[in-house]
Amino acid sequence: MTDPRVLVVEDEQDIQELLAFNLTKAGYRVDAARTGEEALRRIREAPPDLVLLDLMLPGIDGLEVCRLMKAQPETREIPVLMLTAKGEEADVVAGLELGADDYVTKPFSLRVLLARLQAVLRRVAQPATDDGAAPLKVHDVEIHPGRQEVTVAGQPVKLTHREFLLLHTLARRPGWVFTRNQIVEAVHGDDYPVTERAVDVQIVGLRKKLGAAGEYVETVRGVGYRFKE
Repeated sequence: MTDPRVLVVEDEQDIQELLAFNLTKAGYRVDAARTGEEALRRIREAPPDLVLLDLMLPGIDGLEVCRLMKAQPETREIPVLMLTAKGEEADVVAGLELGADDYVTKPFSLRVLLARLQAVLRRVAQPATDDGAAPLKVHDVEIHPGRQEVTVAGQPVKLTHREFLLLHTLARRPGWVFTRNQIVEAVHGDDYPVTERAVDVQIVGLRKKLGAAGEYVETVRGVGYRFKE
């Protein structure tokens, strides 16, 4: 992806300018919005490659912006990197549950933020697995790695990129127990400081989308998770 375009959604002028300056310096094309309403309008008019989204916004807040983005087929695949204040774990969890890709807490290190942003864009640009990989069928769940599609009893299930990676990781080795750290590494491709709670939320969201098949994703107390043999 050459010269990715990032939409910075931040109502504090000094932070917005700091982010725009450093992102431009790093080779990104930058647009900016100061409210949730303006962000949604810009996303509809010219979809960016990534949205850097502050959660605390006047009017429509960041969580609602994320929810509305992920509810629309035209915008649901646009990655979202959240900016949150320290101590807002509940908002982080809610954002991840809505489909946000990652988060950075304020005050943030610009080096860390740029690394996170680059990692999200790399994950989105790369297919979950090799295009030539054969479909994987476990119980009544069928996973098509190349097309990144999932069906349960023949019915399609719409998953986010991260949810797909999570399901594929577990289902490739039924009965094998994955720790939360192993799940983080498989889904994020790096040793990200994601909380155990955030991993649990991802599992809850995946189970909900799988419906009755969600029972195949088993909790192994004190260790992690596995896909039922």
